[in-house]
Amino acid sequence: MQGYLHIGGNEYGLTHPVPNDAETIQWRVGITGKETYHRETLSLGDVSVAIYIHESLTLAQAVAQLFEHYKAWAVNQPGGRQ
Repeated sequence: MQGYLHIGGNEYGLTHPVPNDAETIQWRVGITGKETYHRETLSLGDVSVAIYIHESLTLAQAVAQLFEHYKAWAVNQPGGRQ
């Protein structure tokens, strides 16, 4: 299955395919800048998912952002909590 890097924040909506075995991805920013993302694996029981975390974030910060995004998404769904 093809993996993708999804960029949020100021770059919201950008998607880039990544090789399945890539440990680090660099995304071009502007003309000469680059942002680096490192691969981590989140798992619960026998299910796991690979995610790429911006180099400025810890794993705990990235997970916290994932939960906050999910909560905001859930509230804005039809019939979501108000």
